[in-house]
Amino acid sequence: MPAVRHAVVLAGGLGTRLRPYTTSLPKPLVPIGGELPIVEIVLRQLAARGFQRATLAIGHLGSLIQAVVGDGSRFGLEVDYAVEEQPLGTIGPILQILDRLPEHFLVLNGDVLTDLDFGAVLAAHEGSGASLTITTFERVFETELGVLELDGDMVVGFREKPTLRFAVSMGVNGLSATTLSGYEPGTALGFDQLVLDLLGRGDLPRSFLHDGYWVDIGRPEEYERANAEFAELRSVLLPAGVPGNG
Repeated sequence: MPAVRHAVVLAGGLGTRLRPYTTSLPKPLVPIGGELPIVEIVLRQLAARGFQRATLAIGHLGSLIQAVVGDGSRFGLEVDYAVEEQPLGTIGPILQILDRLPEHFLVLNGDVLTDLDFGAVLAAHEGSGASLTITTFERVFETELGVLELDGDMVVGFREKPTLRFAVSMGVNGLSATTLSGYEPGTALGFDQLVLDLLGRGDLPRSFLHDGYWVDIGRPEEYERANAEFAELRSVLLPAGVPGNG
């Protein structure tokens, strides 16, 4: 029998960067395109990619999220909740629910709008043998200044308005329960610290590069971009054939 596909959706943040939109709503409930809360879009996408179960890690205004999402049945999922009584970082809430999770599972931020195939990420993680698989996206920054390369007080190189490219984390990751087995439940643990710990012991994470659509709605300008683009991309972001997707 195929393993159950399980995702942990991180939905407990305060959403301070997105104020005033999050003054009375938790960030996962802010509407996209004036139509659907971002967390509903994420859950529908998970169901479309073959996930059967999702655990929502909630904290700030979590009761509102529970009221909207319920048991997940209208999205074709079984949804349960992990309540974060105090801030535990990105990974800390997962330490308290490892007994509910399969060996391999997906962890994603509840404020990511993307056409990423979540099922493909989990399958790649399961097949790689890696402790952690990080989905990555290439960010391009156009600089407007000349950039100097220095050796002490000597100029040894110069680039006029270079284009800089960085691989950034998308906030969607494949993770394994054994990766977290050495951490004590109740410990505050961020994603950054987990990555540094793995690198420190030579347990290198794998990258899953995505070259499609991705917006982190955590900042007002990105949220406004997502609203502007949603109508055009709706059919891509919400595949048909899943309850609630049309």
